[in-house]
Amino acid sequence: MPHIHRLSDLLVNQIAAGEVVERPASVLKEILENAVDAGARAIEVQLEQGGVRRIRVADDGCGIARDELALALERHATSKIATLDDLERVGTMGFRGEALAAIAAVARTGITSRAEGASHAWRIEAGREPEPAALDQGTVVDVADLYYNTPARRKFLKTESTEFAHCDDMFRRVALARPDIGLQLAHNGRVIHRLPPSPPAARVAALMGDDFLQHAREVQADAGILRLAGFASLPAYSRASRDAQYFFVNGRFVRDKLLAHAVREAYADILHGARHPAYVLFLELDPAGVDVNVHPAKIEVRFRESRAVHQFVFHAVRRTLAESGAGRAAELHAPAAIGVGAGPAASPASGTVPQGGFSSALPPLSVPTAAHHPASRSWPPADARQGRLAMESASRAYFDFAAGARDSGGASLPDRPGEIQSGPRPAPTETATGEAPPLGYALGQLHGIYILAQNAAGLVLVDMHAAHERILYEKLKTVIDGRPAVQRLLIPAVFSVGAKDMAAAEEGTEVLAGMGFEIAAAGPQELVVRSVPALLASAPVAELVRELLQELREFPATEVVTARRNELLATMACHGAVRANRQLTLPEMNALLRDMEATERADQCNHGRPTWTQLSLAELDRFFMRGQ
Repeated sequence: MPHIHRLSDLLVNQIAAGEVVERPASVLKEILENAVDAGARAIEVQLEQGGVRRIRVADDGCGIARDELALALERHATSKIATLDDLERVGTMGFRGEALAAIAAVARTGITSRAEGASHAWRIEAGREPEPAALDQGTVVDVADLYYNTPARRKFLKTESTEFAHCDDMFRRVALARPDIGLQLAHNGRVIHRLPPSPPAARVAALMGDDFLQHAREVQADAGILRLAGFASLPAYSRASRDAQYFFVNGRFVRDKLLAHAVREAYADILHGARHPAYVLFLELDPAGVDVNVHPAKIEVRFRESRAVHQFVFHAVRRTLAESGAGRAAELHAPAAIGVGAGPAASPASGTVPQGGFSSALPPLSVPTAAHHPASRSWPPADARQGRLAMESASRAYFDFAAGARDSGGASLPDRPGEIQSGPRPAPTETATGEAPPLGYALGQLHGIYILAQNAAGLVLVDMHAAHERILYEKLKTVIDGRPAVQRLLIPAVFSVGAKDMAAAEEGTEVLAGMGFEIAAAGPQELVVRSVPALLASAPVAELVRELLQELREFPATEVVTARRNELLATMACHGAVRANRQLTLPEMNALLRDMEATERADQCNHGRPTWTQLSLAELDRFFMRGQ
């Protein structure tokens, strides 16, 4: 039988290095965070061979006193916490006191530092006594030959370019979190980033690109103890990977499933397919409300009130993205690939959309309500076919009414879209402010698919089916929002679940009831479902509830039911929207444009595709080489 014995300090540090020092980027992260905690106002990073050969970080922070240099290289030695209360309210980037000891165990590490008020600097290397050195105030940490004494670990490192890419991403995280600090990154003698202290928007533009900032909206939300700020990209700037997603909690970059889920749900209605949004978001809350001591690399966190945090982030981002660019189309001067570019300085929607043109004579789009179905008193009906027929009827009524308004009050307008009139064209009705509406006025129809309109900025092209689909979808959601209608099951559904699902069902009883589910235990590992939301009555109950419970286990504020409901509503809206080759009159087209201006998320259809684009006069002039 093997004997129990103490591990040597070197082996303990090397084991810790396996958790903390995964690659050169991990070393850079720990040293940069120490520099930030030291109050540095300028940090300079030099890398060689992707950081494998050398990582040198110099800062102008408070420095380390001569008598504390040796302690800095020991495990569990730190100046950042002293009591349990400090640990529960961590306000610094580092606090474990393991990083430098772990790094020194697998690389040649030297520290040169000069504390405030000291006559000169001191330098120390692992296993040696401090020696006098020359340095202005601050600290220089020099790490060379990573894994020189553990060659097996070194074999797992990737190519120089790959390791540098990881270091560059780590540098970006710190630079985004602290725009008030000047930073510089050089690789193999070549300066890659030189970032002076700057406002947050300027730092984001420097690292993410002006293109991101032009296609992003500024997020600002405050709920007392919670505050969210930053930038979230419009769907036009979506990407194939998650490489442009940065989320910070109290200045610390994190990869948190709860926060990622909240943002993803905020984009659920407007992002196409498997695309991913880009964002730089900063969440601030009381340090006591978040536990950062749950991961060796401090990359994950745990929230005390996870449901409240999830819902706050979800609604803040969703509300920001809900503003439609259609409501301010004429203000968009920069060309966008699919017509929904918006700068970060865009003002929030006022909540009122001026009415003008032909739509002033038209009522809002008629959507069947509970009064149309006295038997069920709920909308939409559980029968999906009945719902589709109702939507198609509503769509026809909408355009029939528009046509009626044209016949009664617009006799001087052309009978067919695009028809050229003889004589002067009547001036369209202006808005209450005396200005033309953002999407302008319709000129005609192209191949029965697109609407051509003129606004103050130039030419607007609208996909009429996609735009009408979004309008119907948003109106449907408005009609059924609130406490969902409940459908009791004639034969309750009984099915087996695991222990975790049973626990989730018991803990989430109130949440489930609020969604319209009546669920109870039928045995040690069985659940019985007696009622479900009426809108989802035709869905497979066992599959839906299992998915719901899995979401509840991972995310206290699940959106599964809302997502399922919205999928059905999106299908109904798609079937009810005006089809291609439907000839619309000018009043009908103008009515559609006005509704787009008044509809949230009108820039994309229910599948995330764009609904309109803007061609400015400057773009048209360049194309036809006017003035050249």
